[in-house]
Order: sequence, then structure tokens, then C-alpha cells
Amino acid sequence: MRDESEIFQSIKEYVALIGRGQKSGKTLSQIQAKDLMTRLLNDEALPEQVGAVLMLLRMREETVTELAGLLEACRNTVSLSIEQPISFDFGAYAGKRRHLPWFLLAAMALAGSGEKVFIHGLEETDTDRLYLDAVFRDLGWSMAQNSEHANQQLDKFGFTYMSIERFHPAMTRLLKTRHILGLRSCLHSLSKMLNPAKAQCSIHGIFHRDLDTTHIEVAKLLGDNLVACIRGDSGEVEVAPEKTFTMHSVENHQAVQRECPVLLEQWALQTRKLGTHGLKDVWTGAKPCEYGEKAVLGTIAVALCCRHSLSFDDGMKQAQELWDTRTKKWPELV
Repeated sequence: MRDESEIFQSIKEYVALIGRGQKSGKTLSQIQAKDLMTRLLNDEALPEQVGAVLMLLRMREETVTELAGLLEACRNTVSLSIEQPISFDFGAYAGKRRHLPWFLLAAMALAGSGEKVFIHGLEETDTDRLYLDAVFRDLGWSMAQNSEHANQQLDKFGFTYMSIERFHPAMTRLLKTRHILGLRSCLHSLSKMLNPAKAQCSIHGIFHRDLDTTHIEVAKLLGDNLVACIRGDSGEVEVAPEKTFTMHSVENHQAVQRECPVLLEQWALQTRKLGTHGLKDVWTGAKPCEYGEKAVLGTIAVALCCRHSLSFDDGMKQAQELWDTRTKKWPELV
């Protein structure tokens, strides 16, 4: 039961507290943050108050404790019923700039090995980034429309993609304030940490430095295990093979770091120029793409390392074997 003495009586009082900033020592407790986000999700705040809360938190940056409370509220209001154990959770909210979403092939390869992969995200229509929604439309694939549809796709294909609009309309409403405010908010971080299908292992991709450690600290505070976070390409859950990177994770409830090497020595051209059917060509082997294959292998390795506590070298070896033994038949996701 929450401590009522820590909860304010109005959104206005929360705004006043947040506006004082970290330097004054006035930040929200986990209980207060959970209560505040619950109110925002329940549409109990005026639009001006929603904007004030989200932008004040952004400007002074949320604390780990605050993010944990905000995330608790978001998780408590997920509307999703997945009937089978999910192995991996991929949050795809950033969109791709230069490259195709190669992490989709990583999810497919993991699914082909017998794992179940739940992908969730949100398309933003006022940017030039490439989102999974557009990729699915181009490929003639169906996004999961509801829990029943997601379960059917998981049974048949081992993976599914569902827009957050379908299972969390309240979070979607807050995410879309970006179009009005002009800036992203903590909701974009929370969506990546959401793990709505309660997968055994949750993989996050971020763009900004130091957010990776923040994701791990939030996971530890909430008791989440088997969580990995990388600075992925364009902020997506995908290894950028042209760069060294640090994989941060929580394994056996302990924080772990792996320093991972460059996987591709030369700088690659934009693979978005291949068109989304470039994904199909690489999967079937019709037309190779070294960048794409290295991005896929690295992303699979991150997932395997987190779930099975492998060294990155061993993760890459297993990823290569998994990729080499995939069925090259292209699925028709319905």
C-alpha cells in the first residue's frame, strides 16, 4: 500500500515541486512518481499541466527513482494478454535514419531457433525516419491488431510486432505530445523499458550517452533481471557494427558491462537505399549486405549474451551458427 503522506493532492503541486529542480533537492519519490504518472495516464491533468510536467522533467532530467515510479504506473496499465512465455522483448520507438531496421532479421533468426520475440513500437509520421510500421506495410505484412492476433503470429512465426497504440492508448496519447511540444519526453524511455509481454529478457536501444546506465539502474531498482541496453544505431535496439560499443546489462540481478569490438572495419553506405525489400534479399541470401549481416549478428549476440551470460565472443559464435542455420524461406506475416 502506498504512503499517502508522500502524495500531493493536485497536479499543480507536483508541477511546483518538479520546477524547483535537482539542485534544490526537490525530486519525486518513487511513490510520488508512480502516483503522478497514474494521474497523467488516467487523463486527470489539464493539457497545460501535462506539458509542464513532461518538459520540466526533461529539462532537469529524471532521476532513476522517478523513472522507476513512472515505469511502474505505465506497466500497471498495459492492456495485453500473451498466452505463452516470451523469450525476448524488443522496443522499436526511435526509427532508422541511415539504415534499414536490421534488428527485425535478428528477431526473426531468434524466432527461427525456437524463441518467442515480442516487438513493440510507435510510428512517428512527421519525421524522415523509417519505422517498422512503414516496413511492414511495404512488405505486405500484418502488424498484430490485438492480443489474439499477436498470439496467433507468435504460434506460427515465433515473433510479432504490435504498435503501442493497440495495448496502451494512454501512453500513446502522452507519447504523441512530442508533436505539440516539439521535444521527446521521458515517455520514450519508458516505452523502451516497458516490456509489455513480460519477456524473460528485455533488450533496449538508446541514443544518448549515459542513458544506458540509467536503464540498468532502473531495472535493478525494480528487481528486473535479464535486461540489456546498448547505444544502438539511431537509438534502436540494433548494434551499429562500425563502432565499438558497451553492452550494459542486469544478469543474475547484478550489473554487468561488456566492451564489444568493431564488427565492420569500413564505413558503410546508407542501407536504406536498398529499400525495405533489401531485408528480404539478405534473409533469403538473394543479395548479401555485409553491413546488414554484421548488424544482425551483433544484435543476436547481445540478446544471447544477456540471456545466457555469455562472453561477447561466445555470443557472436552462437549468433553466427544461428544465422547460418536459419531457414531462408521468407515468411508471409498475416
